[in-house]
Amino acid sequence: MPVLPRAEIIEQALDNSYIVVTNTLDEAMQFSNQYAPEHLILATAGWKQLIPNIINAGSVFLGSLTPESVGDYASGTITPCLPALMPGHIRVCRLIHLLEDYLSVYIAGRYTNIGPIVEILAELEGLHAHKNAVSVRMNKE
Repeated sequence: MPVLPRAEIIEQALDNSYIVVTNTLDEAMQFSNQYAPEHLILATAGWKQLIPNIINAGSVFLGSLTPESVGDYASGTITPCLPALMPGHIRVCRLIHLLEDYLSVYIAGRYTNIGPIVEILAELEGLHAHKNAVSVRMNKE
């Protein structure tokens, strides 16, 4: 965070954030489905086994190498169109039949060819943490 130009904004966001600790991934998925996040990142090697447990999420990113910024800039997901009014709002949208398949789960794949594009677009928008989320992961490969 100290190297990012918007560190103050990030710090304010973190002041209004919390961490939920569960004993198992099943408990974590139960919480996630209740919370109904706009973005769900399954940053675990065992993400494939969790897919059947996803009920309420706007967009889902699989594995530790798929950051949310890929959905914002390059994967074709509908991230800017997701309802982000409040936690749990995704559950409400699922009640609309025509939108159910569109909003309930969108799976973004790995970004080996689109990572540099995401970096450029995030930089242009001034969202350096979004850029960094991809840069750090590309350096791991």
